[in-house]
Amino acid sequence: MAKQKRMENLETEKQNPKTINIDTMSSVEMAKLMNDEDKDVAFAVEKVLSSISRLSDKISQSIKEGGRCFYVGAGTSGRLGIIDAAETVPTFNLTYGTFSAILAGGEEAMMKSIENVEDDESGGSCEIEKNGISSKDTVIGISASGRTPYVMGALKKAKEKGAFTGCVVNVKKSEISSIVDIAIEILTGPEVITGSTRLKAGTSQKMVLNMLSTISMVKLGKVYKNLMVDVTPINEKLVNRAVRIIMTATGISREESFNLLKESEMRPKVAIVMALTNRGSKDAERLLEIHEGKIKDIFM
Repeated sequence: MAKQKRMENLETEKQNPKTINIDTMSSVEMAKLMNDEDKDVAFAVEKVLSSISRLSDKISQSIKEGGRCFYVGAGTSGRLGIIDAAETVPTFNLTYGTFSAILAGGEEAMMKSIENVEDDESGGSCEIEKNGISSKDTVIGISASGRTPYVMGALKKAKEKGAFTGCVVNVKKSEISSIVDIAIEILTGPEVITGSTRLKAGTSQKMVLNMLSTISMVKLGKVYKNLMVDVTPINEKLVNRAVRIIMTATGISREESFNLLKESEMRPKVAIVMALTNRGSKDAERLLEIHEGKIKDIFM
């Protein structure tokens, strides 16, 4: 009974007084109400920017030193981790596994709700073992309630392995926060539908994961100005985007940009350095290697 009371006292589980009559509203009234509630999410995230920046720095340091970043979560939180990790590959030309996500219930849980697996603390621990987590890695638990056993098990095991740990939660002074190195506690408050943390809590988690992966990659030179110069042009849309990126970064024509992209073996960053230095692809590669992949540093 005590455990139930603790759960009921969580900010994410309380009833929202603003939405008590939502079941009597018109569709447009409900949409406006949900939109008003969502407006508070960005302000909640704003309050934890310092923690976000510190954890981003740790992620970039891990990856720079040959480590990886793992997200761990159950339900919506875990699925959001999978989405963010997957998008880093084409956006930043990362090798698969640099960012990874561990979802309670595995691949099946991505498409189907398997709610009971989140209570398996040993399951989270086993996944850390299975993925060979070491002191080079960063492991981030995602949990709206800040107490998901599966996530707790994973983080405890990750700490045993010497990994740096963080969390993204939606309650203050959570159980998970107490065991990690850096806690990000986004206080989004009661949900529009009581306890449905796929709503404001999920939105806030998506925003924070966007920041963590993006900031860490910018710091590693994966962005030049505000251009994703390491994009992997694997289809027609991305080839066209890569050409536009080269044009914007260098001021050369579309035809010249496309030719340099081909000469660089479809690597926009290399093509940009070729254009800016008037050198061949090998020299451009060497310059990038010397300056740790950061185009701006070549000209400083």
